[in-house]
Amino acid sequence: MLLAIDIGNTNIHLGLWDGGAWRLSWRARTVAQKMTDEYAVLARNFLDTAGVDFQSISAICLSSVVPSLTTTFQELARRYLQLEPLTVSSRSRLGVKVAIDMPEQAGADRLCNAVALSQLFGAPAVSVDFGTSTNFDVLSADNEYIGGVIAPGIRLAHDALVSRAAQLHKVDLVPPPKPIGRNTIHAMQSGIFWGYVGMIDALLGRILEQIDSSATKVIATGGMAPAFKEHVALIDYVAPELTLDGLRLIHELKS
Repeated sequence: MLLAIDIGNTNIHLGLWDGGAWRLSWRARTVAQKMTDEYAVLARNFLDTAGVDFQSISAICLSSVVPSLTTTFQELARRYLQLEPLTVSSRSRLGVKVAIDMPEQAGADRLCNAVALSQLFGAPAVSVDFGTSTNFDVLSADNEYIGGVIAPGIRLAHDALVSRAAQLHKVDLVPPPKPIGRNTIHAMQSGIFWGYVGMIDALLGRILEQIDSSATKVIATGGMAPAFKEHVALIDYVAPELTLDGLRLIHELKS
């Protein structure tokens, strides 16, 4: 079985692939200060829920945008599972060409998304990943990863607004009853939620215009993807495990 680990700035997403499907998918809060042994306990508890122990894992594939935790999870793999993890980077065998100015700067999660787009949906395609940042990643008709867009994530924007405005408080990130808010909560929800819908619509429109292909598929992933799929007509599919799928596909390319 493959243990896929995607380390983001806010969450760590772990998935257990049994060769035909994701047996489990599990998230933990990213805490850069946690030690290897602490994350090993979390991983063991995660695997226990599937009736799996460390010895049942035959491979580990890892993507990370948190350098300190990259080494933490590499050490976890070596110490507790006696496995050398495959750590994704622009130097990995991906099956797609990384055609950007500085390939070494491409986030591993974005590379995983590009691989998953290529093999699961075909080129050209765009992924919209709702995480700490909202990432748009573009796969050209030539099956090349040509870059994308990085925007502040909706939760980040919400938290920044609340932290800098003394009379504003946290709200649920859902659309209000009407665009014109008749109270502070609905006004904030309108500005944040509908503002992000407008941003996504505008950016996707410009991206698709640049690609100039009516065949381009748009795939959303991340925790807020289902909420935005309902309101952004340009999103074709929601793929909750897109990044994990990229990890297991990259592992299969190595095998």
